[in-house]
Order: sequence, then structure tokens, then C-alpha cells
Amino acid sequence: MTAGLAMAPWVADQARLLLAQNGHAWLLHGPSGLGQYDLALSLASAWLCDQPSGEGACGHCGSCHAIDVRTHADLAVLMPETVLIERGWPLGEKAQAEIDDKKRKASREIRVEAMRETIEFSQRTSARGRAKVVLVYPAERMNHVTANALLKTLEEPPGDVKFVLATEASHLLLPTIRSRCMGHAMAWPEMSAALDWLAAQGFPPADARALLRIAGGRPDDALLLGRSGPPAESWPRLPRALARGDVGALSGFTPAQAITVLQKLCHDLLSQGCGAPPRFFDAADLPETSARMSIARLSGWAQSLARAARTAEHPFNPGLALEDLATQAHHIFHLP
Repeated sequence: MTAGLAMAPWVADQARLLLAQNGHAWLLHGPSGLGQYDLALSLASAWLCDQPSGEGACGHCGSCHAIDVRTHADLAVLMPETVLIERGWPLGEKAQAEIDDKKRKASREIRVEAMRETIEFSQRTSARGRAKVVLVYPAERMNHVTANALLKTLEEPPGDVKFVLATEASHLLLPTIRSRCMGHAMAWPEMSAALDWLAAQGFPPADARALLRIAGGRPDDALLLGRSGPPAESWPRLPRALARGDVGALSGFTPAQAITVLQKLCHDLLSQGCGAPPRFFDAADLPETSARMSIARLSGWAQSLARAARTAEHPFNPGLALEDLATQAHHIFHLP
């Protein structure tokens, strides 16, 4: 689970469902923000727990404590190094030394070296005498070499080894990986349940609603936006601010965040142009001029944003990048 958070009720329901079934390998799939990581860790914790129940792990035995402090000898967590660092999991000694010595940056992919270490882990005897678990997240960050290294072990795991793979882009996985796992599509929570959960994290109702809307109904993404993005009340004002030419409308965003929100705005404008309701912004928040925009103009903007996204993590000058993005958006609203 995300540190410091109680498991969302819709994730807990899915954990109970999956724990009642047999299978050595699960693939949890669905869009981002639906709790794939939390569900995967919940399953791993229950499989390794000294006193599990139908509800999952007990939360207070030695095994559960070892997972809480990220030191369980029978759990291999296979993630990109950037995600390991973000979620508080330790890196291997060699990888940590290379990054500390600035020989390389933390990898954004699951490295084949880490996969080979995981395969070796799967062949060892269990340290606590129970199962061993391999958790892979986000599984789509395996390249073909890394994924192929996993295939045989996934098909014929040695001993009592269980796998849980979680992905936000299952179409990027090798078909042979998908075919070796039991699939589970992540459930979308009801709006009321998601709003209640966000309120429990300390967000006022209006902010929770705005965050959930801009996140496309995905609670984890809404929580992340609320904790690391601009103030929630600024989201509904953004389209009109950009239409007025306010170059400061994107202040507080990283270039990557700005491109993402502009892609959502472009999506809503295209939807509106096709006669469909907007998804991420309320129709009342969109400028009146947006109803007259041509599909061709908006499609061109979408392509421009897609190109910008390729270098969003490494802009030459973040401030200038944000100003340029705001200027482009202003022009989109006012081109003849």
C-alpha cells in the first residue's frame, strides 16, 4: 500500500476476491490511478503473512513488519530504479553505488540485471519457510530482453514462488507474458466512494471533486495531483486563463505536468467539437470560443503536444518551456 494510507475499499474488495482463487501468477491491468500497486502489494503481503485470513495479511506479524520496512527476504520487488526510489524500496548494492558515484542515472526501465537477480532469487530456498513472491510494477517497463528473461521462470516457477505483475499499459507487454498469467482488470470505483476516500485524505469536497475530474475519475492520480500539483481550485480556471493569454497559468507545473493537462484540455475540446461531453473539465469551464474550433486545428495541437512530451522530462529551460506551452495554447484559442 501507499505509505501512510489505508487501503481504498474498492482495492480491499478486489484483494479478497483474488485471495480466494488459486494461481501462481496474476496480471493486474487497467489505466493508471486505479490502485494496481496497492493491490499487488496487498496480495504479496497476504501470501507471505504468518497469520493470513480471507481479508488478507494480518498487518502485525514478523512478515508484515518486514514488508513495511522493505526488508522481507522472500519478497523480490522488480521495478525501475526511479520507481524503487520514489516508493522507498532499496536498490541493490551495485546499482546504488553506481548511482551514488554518478556513473549513471537511475533507470526508468526494469533493467535486465535486476531481472537476472530476481530469477536467481526465485531458485533459492525460502528464508521464512513460506512462499516466495516476485512483484513486478509497472510491468510495461520491461523491455523485450528483460521480459524474455522472465518467461521460462514465469511458466515453470521453481518451488512455491508466486508472481504478481501490475501494469498500466498491458498492450505493451509481450503476448507470451500475458498468456502465462491469470488476468484481473482493475475495478473503477463509484464516484461517491472515490470522493469519500479523497475526503479521508484531507481534501475538502470541492477540491476532491475538481481533482477527481481532472484525473479522469482515477483516485490515485487525483491524490497525486492534490499532493504534488497546483492548488485544486486552480484547475477549473485554467482553460479560460490560457484563452486570455495568461502565461503564468501554468506556473507551479513541471513541463511534463503541463503537457499532460494540456493534452486533457485538447481532448475535451475535441470531444466538444464532435458533440460529446468533456471528460476532464466541466463544460462551463471551457471558453465560449472553444465551440467554434476546427477539428483540424485541435488535431494539430494534439500532435504538437505529443512531440513535446518526448522531451518533457529534460527541457532545456523549464520556465521557457512552460511559457511556450501557454503561448501555444493561447494561439489555439484565437487563431482564425
